[in-house]
Amino acid sequence: MSRTLIRNASWVVAWDEAAGRHRYLRDADIAFEDGQIIHVGSAWTGGADRIIDGAGLMAMPGLVNVHGHIGTEALAKGFFEELGSPLLYMSRLYEFLYVVRPEPQAIPAGTRLSIAELLLSGCTTVADMALPYEGWLDTIADTGIRGYVAPMFRSAAWQTVNGHRVEYQWDEAGGERGMQRAIEVCLAARRHPSGRMGGIVMPAQAETCTPELLQAAYKAAKQHRLPFQTHLCQSVHEFHEMIRRHGLTPVGYLNKLGVLDANTSIAHGIFLDHHPWLHWPQQEDLQILAKAGVTVIHSPHTFAYRGAALHHFGKYVQAGVPMAMGTDTTPHNMLDEMRLALFAAKMQSGHVNLASVSDVLHAATIGGARSLGRDDIGRLAPAAKADIVLVDLSHPAMVPNRDPLRGLIFNAGSRAVRDVFVDGRQVVEGGKVLTIDVDAACRIVEEGQLQAMANVPKRDAAGRSADEIAPLSLEMA
Repeated sequence: MSRTLIRNASWVVAWDEAAGRHRYLRDADIAFEDGQIIHVGSAWTGGADRIIDGAGLMAMPGLVNVHGHIGTEALAKGFFEELGSPLLYMSRLYEFLYVVRPEPQAIPAGTRLSIAELLLSGCTTVADMALPYEGWLDTIADTGIRGYVAPMFRSAAWQTVNGHRVEYQWDEAGGERGMQRAIEVCLAARRHPSGRMGGIVMPAQAETCTPELLQAAYKAAKQHRLPFQTHLCQSVHEFHEMIRRHGLTPVGYLNKLGVLDANTSIAHGIFLDHHPWLHWPQQEDLQILAKAGVTVIHSPHTFAYRGAALHHFGKYVQAGVPMAMGTDTTPHNMLDEMRLALFAAKMQSGHVNLASVSDVLHAATIGGARSLGRDDIGRLAPAAKADIVLVDLSHPAMVPNRDPLRGLIFNAGSRAVRDVFVDGRQVVEGGKVLTIDVDAACRIVEEGQLQAMANVPKRDAAGRSADEIAPLSLEMA
């Protein structure tokens, strides 16, 4: 056994079980042994094998990212940020999502690079939504992060050949085969020797799955005690497509299917019936989600790129909808995601504090843990996993330290993250990732992007080049 003591941390973000919220402690100790926290509070007297001087540090729980596409999105940097389909409400999903795809040999490096960025932002748990590839589980586990894999499956593929009409190619048998393979991968993740892997049942999108597949996936998640997640309400087109097919909003449709409960999470839950872009006469979706206990996973960056936003974070919280956080796309930085969530909430509500740092921190820790069915991550408390982040309060962007969480989220960001522990193992030290060869990953990702860009004309329905679809931000001299 190995015991570590963080002695006399200047600030500690500790979990108060009775109050159901995080609270600050001053000048407190944290002790953990073999991956589990055994003490949070006043002076620890039990001895330790390693002592870390906590003076000038804030200790906080590791952040929980429950929605990311971490192996593929890293290769799309510089391409997607200013790209959308004007005739499809600026969404890039249907026309451009699949035109930049890495070759299989580049995906593990993209995964490692994205996880390095996540660890440096204080993220200790990540869920990867992807198509399974050889070595997927080991690639994530070897980085030292706590990982969940969500092998996506669906009954139909979408495409648009003209930029304004979306068509669906249905293969119901393929969707069923995909689900069976996904369950196998999820169960293999649970058995992974690292002890830090898990699985999520992930029918890719409600609009691309038959009702039978959605219900079967929900039933399988229950049977195997796995979380259930799907993309929902992520485009205006999707909202109207589901109205056209079923006469129900996407939320109303899933509610009718009986697949909404506290084990269900939806990413991204933007275009609910109250969203002003929809001008919908009824407003029932928030109440349906709150009553069922469904978690909404908020990923503001990917929608901000397209000029869209949740309307609004504070409204969901006030309605009683459980909230969690995810990065979805680049940047794979949870502190950046939290900052943008707060700014977007202010701008969408026109109110300075209808969403608070406390609310967003809760979503990025406890909310994510809840969506995974866990009460031992996302918190600093005895018996919780030793997923701990140490923030350097002496960093210039953190000074002065009146409220270090505000300083971290609004000012310093990942620059002030000094050390990160996952399951008691140190994976970041002095702002450097210990478990990933970042330089090697960067080289492979750079080469992979060149290949992916060269392949764009073969993937684009109109045969356009990468530069025709997304010209450089400045003209070449």
